[in-house]
Amino acid sequence: MNPLTKVKLINELNDREASLGVKESVSWHTEYKDSAWVFVGGFPYELTEGDIICVFSQYGEIVNINLVRDQKTGKSKGFCFICFEDQRSTILAVDNFNGIKIKGRTIRVDHVKDYRPPKDSEDMDDITKSLREQGCAPTLVEVPPPSSSSEEEEEEQYHIPVKKAKKEKKEKKKKKKEKKEKKEKKKRLSPSSSSSSSPPPAAIRVKEEREDAAYEKYNQREREGERKREESRRVVKAMIRERERAEFPLGSRSPFNSE
Repeated sequence: MNPLTKVKLINELNDREASLGVKESVSWHTEYKDSAWVFVGGFPYELTEGDIICVFSQYGEIVNINLVRDQKTGKSKGFCFICFEDQRSTILAVDNFNGIKIKGRTIRVDHVKDYRPPKDSEDMDDITKSLREQGCAPTLVEVPPPSSSSEEEEEEQYHIPVKKAKKEKKEKKKKKKEKKEKKEKKKRLSPSSSSSSSPPPAAIRVKEEREDAAYEKYNQREREGERKREESRRVVKAMIRERERAEFPLGSRSPFNSE
């Protein structure tokens, strides 16, 4: 069967299960629940083990990889077998990586039921041997439990700066408050201090007018003139009344009586 048709069939199977809502216990992936190996084929020949691990490690830790090479030339044949640490990672790899393109080539990813690692040959180098024996997963380094003294040193390194930062923040807040209080006190004291410290106002000097000796003489003359005018008015009024009496007898109306 053509590899591309296999890719299409696997994708159709996955789409059907997704549309029907098939449970994991009934899915076709359960047939391979005892195998953590996956077949990958159709990728470019220039890809190395490291490139394949970078791509497929997105869905789980890769424990072992077997890139099939030509025994004479050592070149890649374009397919490999990958072993995941968790079997559930194989389901994710098959569902998501089957049918994708890497450098323009469509790859096929499928489960492997009973995978048998290749037998060791004489031409195999030491790196390949160690890869097949130990795998490509990172080795765990046992770290000795930290002693009490080292724990105390770490606590001093990590916890003291935090305390210092808190203390510094508190001190800064206190300083800001003190500055604000000082400014407020200065503002309050400024009007009273200005009133107390300000010198008394200088006495205003008013220019006194000199008394003119001839001023009273002028006043007396004006008064005398007013008196004379009043007397002349009285005389005129008396003369008018006498004329009225002479010209107009009693009972007749005089035109001057309107005054």
